[in-house]
Amino acid sequence: MIKKTLCFSNPAYLSLRDAQLVIKLPEVEKADNLTEDFKKTAEVTRPIEDIGVVVLDHKQITITQGALEALLENNSAVITCDSSHMPVGLLLPLAGNTTQNERFRNQLDSSLPLRKQLWQQTMQQKIDVYASAKILIF
Repeated sequence: MIKKTLCFSNPAYLSLRDAQLVIKLPEVEKADNLTEDFKKTAEVTRPIEDIGVVVLDHKQITITQGALEALLENNSAVITCDSSHMPVGLLLPLAGNTTQNERFRNQLDSSLPLRKQLWQQTMQQKIDVYASAKILIF
């Protein structure tokens, strides 16, 4: 089955119930002139196992830890965007990715001299990138 991509670009409440992603809209939740029955019918659910990617593209999206956990357990990716609608973060499951687990294991098992050398190389690269960016700015 093809996994679905869900993009949320408006305020929303995302939670988990019965292995379903529950989607509620704050405008409907807070409206006083709507009946409780209508509010319940405005609630949308999607099976977690059908979701491949979730894009969070609004600052007023609330997502529960349970929903995040269920998405990651089902190998879904969660992407967060900034105010200019550009991706700034990617949350991926660790347990299902054997390559990532091997990298973590190799990092944990590395010797202290190797870790120090890699840290030195990382810092040198950051300094070089910062210095070259500063030259380009002026």
